[in-house]
Order: sequence, then structure tokens, then C-alpha cells
Amino acid sequence: MSATESLAPADPLPLEKVTTAGPPAAEAGGILTIDLTAIEANWRALARRAMPTECAAVIKADAYGCGIEPVATVLAKAGCRTFFVADLFEARRVRAVTPEPAVYVLNGLMPGTAPVHADLHVRPVIGSMTELAEWDAFCSGSGWRGGAALHIDTGMNRLGISATEAAALAPRIRSENHGITLLMSHLACAELPDHPLNDQQIKLFREVRILYRGIPSSLANSSGVFLGQAAHCDLVRPGAALFGVNPTPGRNNPMRAVIELRGRIVALRQLSRGETVGYDAAWTAKRATTLAVVAVGYADGFLRAASASDTVRGGEAIVAGKRCTLAGRVSMDLLTIDITDVPDGTARRGDMVTLVGDEISVDDLAATAGTIGYEVLTSLGKRYHRVYRVG
Repeated sequence: MSATESLAPADPLPLEKVTTAGPPAAEAGGILTIDLTAIEANWRALARRAMPTECAAVIKADAYGCGIEPVATVLAKAGCRTFFVADLFEARRVRAVTPEPAVYVLNGLMPGTAPVHADLHVRPVIGSMTELAEWDAFCSGSGWRGGAALHIDTGMNRLGISATEAAALAPRIRSENHGITLLMSHLACAELPDHPLNDQQIKLFREVRILYRGIPSSLANSSGVFLGQAAHCDLVRPGAALFGVNPTPGRNNPMRAVIELRGRIVALRQLSRGETVGYDAAWTAKRATTLAVVAVGYADGFLRAASASDTVRGGEAIVAGKRCTLAGRVSMDLLTIDITDVPDGTARRGDMVTLVGDEISVDDLAATAGTIGYEVLTSLGKRYHRVYRVG
């Protein structure tokens, strides 16, 4: 079955309006709310932008930290016919809830795993001539015709066969029916629309595609969807944009926010001017200060790089409706917030503060930590009480 063949929507597991996972809310240091309806809306928006090209969904890394099973379920129900994951373990999880859509395994064919791909009815993304030889041997010996993708390296210099190898291989692929159901490559600089490598990769992939006429092709990731039709080919495969990360850095985010992260205040402290906070005594109170100690730390995926010091402002939080700055290092299980300007009595032990939400986006936190929204999402820990909302 090709990547662009029509598939009847899967009959995924039913989703309640609100479902939960993880420790009970009262026992958790933080609450992570994931809006599944926003994920579906983002997928539909990207699909409209890419029309008439098919829109797949990349849900690797536990659906960018949001949970493979609920995300695959809601997107399959919405009509997504093709998923991409990183490895066989993730493929197995997708198959448990979505039996019909095509599932491609991006990290390639690990030695000896061809029969597992067949058992799960998932497709390896072949990234080397060695992998292709092993896959061919398995298909010849077993008669398996479940399909695979062939990855062409057009400039990422990571996985994939070279364009030269692809050109030499094309006549054999066409004549011997190796079961290649998708030809794909990966953009290295799609989030930088003016980068010259984008045009170079698009042109090189176009040349390779000509040699593989009749086989669907895919190039565009989240940001690639916004590079225009030349990058769309037959299938686009957005990932981070589905989960609210801005695919057009420097411009307004066209995606809906997906997560809200709140942490619980476990203590309030008073500091005198000149006292320091946390490891390395990196932050010094410049006045009489009130601190809120929150039960979220880098073990929960709140990045240590968002720490504040006497020379670095650090991350922020919304406390009792007021934007406040972190104070000191983010530690493994805790972070501290300067709430001196919050009116007395409005922040109490047990209250929740917002670390990511309407006023502080995933990309905002990432910028503070000197990283990207992808890392923030995929770092989200398992100690949160998780709330999944539909509708």
C-alpha cells in the first residue's frame, strides 16, 4: 500500500472529553495539560496548507513528549493515514491503537529486525545500501511485500544513501520491484527560509525523483510545509508544529498552543537583602525578597539552562496572575521564583504557578534556555499529573 493510497480511517480507541495519567493530581509536583483538540486542529491546518499533498504526522519521541497513544488515536480518527516514528518500540505503540495507517520507522533497519517490521506491519526507512541488501534478502526469502521507504541524503549528511547511489540504484528498483513505497529526504535548514541549502536540496531531490517516477516522495518537515509547493512533493511530514512549536521562527506562530504546564508551590520563604538562593549561590537578593519554592525541576524536564543568576535573568512564571522571574538555579526537583511583587496572601503553599501556557509559550521557555521548543517538549517528565483534553 503506497503512502498516498486512500485508507479508510482507523477505528481508534475512544477518547473521553478529559482523561488523566501519571500520579494523582494531589500528589504531583506539577500538572501537564495536553490539548488533543489543538493537536488535531494543527494537523488540519497544515493539511490545508499542503493541499493537495497528503499530510502525515511525525509522532516520534513519545509524540514530542505528549504521548504516542492518545495523539495517534486522535489523529487517526481525524483522518491521518501515515505516521512516522523513530524506532520499533514506538511503532509497536502506534500499532496498538491504530491498526490501519502506514507507519514508517525513521531510524532505519536495525540488524535482524526485518521480521519484526513484518509482524507489526510497519515500514523501515532504508538509509544505506547495507540496509537495503538486508531488506531485499528478507523480502525475497519471506515473500513480504509490506513496503519500505528509501531515504536519500540531499544535504543533511546524517542518514540516507547518496544521490549518486540513488541514481545508480533507480533502474534496479524500478525493474525488480523492491517494494519501495516512499522516496524521502530531509531538509536541514527549513526553519531558515532564505538559506541557500533549501533550494539546493529541493533541486537535488527533484532530480532524484525523476528517476523514481511512480513512487510517492516526501521532503518537507514542519517548517518545510511553509516553503511552498516545491517542497511539498506527494507527502509532507510535520512533527513539532503539530505540538505548538512555531514552524516559522521570527514570525507569528500559525499553530495553536498544545500544552499548559503548572507547578505546585511547596514553600514560601523570606530573604533579606544580600542573601543568596540555591546551588552555587548564583542569585543574590537585591532587596527583601519573597520566594516561592515550586516542586518542578530538571528531572521533570524544566531545563536547568533556564536558571537565573545575578547576571542572567532566566525563566519566568505566572504567579497569581503576575509575571515573575526565577531566582537561582533550577535543581533536580525544585525551582524558586521571586514573588516579591505579588500581593501578600495571593500566593500560598499548595497553589499552582504557570510555567508554560498562554503567556509563556514553549518557544519562549526554549529561547530563555538557549534551545528549541523541540527539546522543551521532549524533555517533559513522567512525574506530572497529565490531563488530556478533547473538545
